[in-house]
Amino acid sequence: MKRILITGITGYIGGSIAKKLQDKNYTVIGLVRNETHAKELASAGIETIIGSIHNEALLRDAIEKSDAIIHNADSADDAYAVDSIINALEGTGKTFIFTSGSAILGGKENGEKSDFIFTEDIPLTPRLEMASRVLINDCVLRSAQKNIRSIVIVPTMVYGTGLGIKKDSIQIPALTQFSKEKGFGVYFGKGENIWSNIHIEDLADLYVLALENAKAGSLYYAENGSSNIRNIAETISTKYGLEPAQSLSVQEAVDRFSNAGGYFGFASNSLCNADKAKKELGWTPQYHSIEDFI
Repeated sequence: MKRILITGITGYIGGSIAKKLQDKNYTVIGLVRNETHAKELASAGIETIIGSIHNEALLRDAIEKSDAIIHNADSADDAYAVDSIINALEGTGKTFIFTSGSAILGGKENGEKSDFIFTEDIPLTPRLEMASRVLINDCVLRSAQKNIRSIVIVPTMVYGTGLGIKKDSIQIPALTQFSKEKGFGVYFGKGENIWSNIHIEDLADLYVLALENAKAGSLYYAENGSSNIRNIAETISTKYGLEPAQSLSVQEAVDRFSNAGGYFGFASNSLCNADKAKKELGWTPQYHSIEDFI
């Protein structure tokens, strides 16, 4: 494999994966929406295709000219795009790496703590709100039966500076901005809910290893540490010189970050174990503390 197609390449994760692949002399092709992004990527030595992930003819042509596809664009929720990719890949034996997200592990605990640690071997019975995401993951994994080397990676809370166009992650910057507006570090309910986390460079390294070594039908959780939301809020208060962290209602989280962001992104637990990736792929993440990067 030499030519790797990446959707969502202008995003935080996609751009970081692209840089790691370039460092290993892969040819990277990005599917982008407009000429502005194409010019930005071209300056970084990345080939581009301008168009929509929902243009099936364009997508099929791009996949035919690539050896593998890494899908990051609106991936966790967009069943239509996933179906189009699978249809284009069927029977080719090519690699399809799909980016999910560990909100699927959430129990809508409203800031209460859960110590339960998920591994990839534990069957998921997700809440209704996350059920479609798990169904998409399962569909991608089953596509191995169609002669597709399908792989699902489930990032946890990602932190650190991105290597591509987009430098910032989602959760920490969003919580930081809200905290600055309030004048204190913000958590919701008790804030004892725990999220596993992973540095962006360690995560991008995992994608490269999966591309090169993973078996068809493999799923990997990506984490190397954990922290509860209250501790993150307290760290934000300290690092930015704000008032001591305070609790807000979960409803305020929903009002600010939407239902999915409020209930699952900031008030649920998402705790998992990544020993499978370390054992099967030889993955050795280097970063251990999300607090150091706030």
